[in-house]
Amino acid sequence: MTESRLVVGVDAGATSTRVAVHTLDGARVGYARAGAGNPTAHGLGKAVAAIAAALRAALGTHDGGRVVGSLAGVAGQVAEMVPELAKVWAEHGITEGPRYMGDTPIAYAAGSPEPDGSLLLSGTGAVAARIKGFRLDALADGLGWLLGDEGSGFWIGRRAVKAVVHALDRGAAPGGGGLSELVVAHFLGDDRPAAPRAAADRIVRLAQADHMRLAALSALVSQAAAAGDPAALEIMQEAAERLVATLRRVHESGPVVLAGSVLTSEGPVRQAVTELLAGERVTTAGDAAGAAAWLAARDLLPEAEARARHAAFTA
Repeated sequence: MTESRLVVGVDAGATSTRVAVHTLDGARVGYARAGAGNPTAHGLGKAVAAIAAALRAALGTHDGGRVVGSLAGVAGQVAEMVPELAKVWAEHGITEGPRYMGDTPIAYAAGSPEPDGSLLLSGTGAVAARIKGFRLDALADGLGWLLGDEGSGFWIGRRAVKAVVHALDRGAAPGGGGLSELVVAHFLGDDRPAAPRAAADRIVRLAQADHMRLAALSALVSQAAAAGDPAALEIMQEAAERLVATLRRVHESGPVVLAGSVLTSEGPVRQAVTELLAGERVTTAGDAAGAAAWLAARDLLPEAEARARHAAFTA
């Protein structure tokens, strides 16, 4: 019976790892989060340990011998992870290690049961992908914060800080309202030099010391845009245009799945992107760990049944 057999899905990324356990009917019976699971960014040992911790918590009291399929979607894939995950699975009584693939097709499957289509992702980074048969066929951008990821949260934050420090360099008062006030408060709080150039220098030093602070500014730029700040509105519109231009390089047919915090949250970038994609079938990614579990189940179910259960897995 399908309700007695289990499938496991893993979504292991640069900031967190999620594991979902479902019956073949689609019912979720276990779910857990753990630390970063990207072996390239954090090392093989730490990544495997995070996945192991999440698997242990998600399985709970369920018998690993009931698991009939599993799939691990991992950012920063390394071949050495395959035998390590097989050992972890065996420790839980699961007879076979998980099928292993990158996280991009998983993100696409979180938004569509169609085997062919495209993914447009904007979170901390940004990438577009063409998917065929739930496998990666082509990529555009995803080149990292320093040289690419146009339209990403990091790109948005960097553009905002650049605009503010250049205004300060030209003599604007620190925290002069709107986007400037939000950026200055983010970096300096209430401890602001009276001289605009001194405020600019301090912000530059803080940004250079921890460049990932720039990505956190994306939500503040969205807030300023919603309030009608002209500079913020311009940044968000340009972010949307760059994202769609990246997508156009790979998209051929099928649905377009929006993923990543910038595009799955209501805000000016998501709104502008959906307007620019008028005429396309646009969907939003749901739970990626559930999507990985669905892909594992898809190998074991008739196509019509798998398609019908997609929403249950990814909700």
